[in-house]
Amino acid sequence: MVTKRLIKEAGHRRKFLAVIDDTPECERAVFYAARRVVGTQGSLVLLYVIEPGDFQHWLGVEQMMRAEAMETAEAALARYASLARDKAGVEAEVVIREGVPVEEIHSLIEEDQDIAILVLAAGAAKEGPGPLVSSIAGGNAAFPIPVTVVPYNLSDEDIESLS
Repeated sequence: MVTKRLIKEAGHRRKFLAVIDDTPECERAVFYAARRVVGTQGSLVLLYVIEPGDFQHWLGVEQMMRAEAMETAEAALARYASLARDKAGVEAEVVIREGVPVEEIHSLIEEDQDIAILVLAAGAAKEGPGPLVSSIAGGNAAFPIPVTVVPYNLSDEDIESLS
């Protein structure tokens, strides 16, 4: 069960959460979320989850791998925050977590009571719509807030007309 959302209380705004990863459809989710933010006077949160690795061998290697993962996360968040700013005029809050993506998404939703909608994009690849969307469809990741799944093939114009 999720903690009560605070978006209707004074000083709070509905937040749209988009998960940043290395999938090509990620851009569609960010653009859709940013356009929804504009239409609802909400705000945008971009989450990048660094998945845990097997860094147990040597401390120096672990530190270097973590630093590289952090640089990758920061660069991806900067790129998508820039996209939200340039295409929709929205400033995004960025969050980096380390852990299992589904667990970290749940944790962030629980901690930030203004997050009201999770926005994901479905890929068009033969392998399926993507790991997060697939986990929702299978019921393994039932999120405690509404989830919007944006089709990968929507153009910017399509998204603008829908948001």
